[in-house]
Amino acid sequence: MDDAKRMASICWSSDLDRVWPTLILATTGAASGMEVDILFTFWGLRVLQKNDTWITGNNWMQKAEALVDRGGTDHLKLGKINFAGAGTKMIKALASEHKVASPTELLEMAIDLGVRLHPCQMTMELYGLTKDDFIEGIQPPSGAANFINLAIDADISLFI
Repeated sequence: MDDAKRMASICWSSDLDRVWPTLILATTGAASGMEVDILFTFWGLRVLQKNDTWITGNNWMQKAEALVDRGGTDHLKLGKINFAGAGTKMIKALASEHKVASPTELLEMAIDLGVRLHPCQMTMELYGLTKDDFIEGIQPPSGAANFINLAIDADISLFI
């Protein structure tokens, strides 16, 4: 019988101030011996996108959405106090000064620690994304039903 504690989380936003705590909690849980799953859905799915991939999709609406909401951890912006990018630069500078791992570093750490990163199949179809648009080391696409099964068995469920 597996006695490991489990955490299930949903990342639905690509706002830096939501992604950062999601990844910090996931890596902390995994480093503490927990089994951790994160479902990346809607705007949060963009977090798993390769940093050098920008315009994605198959039609003008999908391409326009990708243009406005660039994917990848290097392109995350604050949801509050962004101030045309000045707030984002400030918080990243403060984090660096205080040796807080960047979202890019945390995502790599999460993969190394065995955190299971699940891209949402429905959102992939909605945005016209394919597996080639994403970083290496993520799980096969899944959906809400799979996440609910993970959350049922989890000791901690988070929606950040």
